[in-house]
Amino acid sequence: MDRSDPTLHRDNPDSEPLIGNIKVTRDDWLNIAMAALIRDGVEGVKIQAMGAALGVSRSSFYWYFKSRQDLLDALLEHWRHTNTAALVRMAERPADTITEAVGNVFRCVINPALFDTRLDFAVRDWARRSQEVRAVLDASETQRLSALQAMFERFDYPPLEATARARILYYMQIGYDDAKLNEPMETRNRLMPAYLVGFTGKTPSAREVAELRAYANALDPVKGANDGSA
Repeated sequence: MDRSDPTLHRDNPDSEPLIGNIKVTRDDWLNIAMAALIRDGVEGVKIQAMGAALGVSRSSFYWYFKSRQDLLDALLEHWRHTNTAALVRMAERPADTITEAVGNVFRCVINPALFDTRLDFAVRDWARRSQEVRAVLDASETQRLSALQAMFERFDYPPLEATARARILYYMQIGYDDAKLNEPMETRNRLMPAYLVGFTGKTPSAREVAELRAYANALDPVKGANDGSA
């Protein structure tokens, strides 16, 4: 970003306090609301508290949003256009083999720049408290699973098997993240070829394994440097 621009966009509002004569943007409000949602749940998304953290009055909020509900709707839209859109996009990405295609899905879910796991679980928790949010979550789940099923069908899996494999892949990943194993990337890298066999019934090529391991290590170079399996 051009630092001569007086408008500030911050990816981490918690660690980058506002200083000087800086205008708070709509993205600032969305960022701090998202951080509150992840940290404290939807009950923690409070206009007054966020305004105090940003160092601005409530009038700044109403410049961008009609109400707190308008902000909450914007958070859901952000989630849909990041997490869900990224998963669908990577499932639809061209691939020569089903193991390469599933590897693309792996690339999505291990990369927080594409898929924010913390935000996904914050929305799931929110959905337990709101029928409206549950409906949005259900629609996104359907979209994600449909994309994964279509991915398997592109490689000639029968529809029923494609549906089952899509669900195994998707719900395993959700459960994997929910377990919060905090395992090192080297463990994932060692298991990854076997995961690909388990999800697809096919053996990945050495090239596919090497490229996927390199991608994972690039996301976490410290752990990747200790990975003797790459």
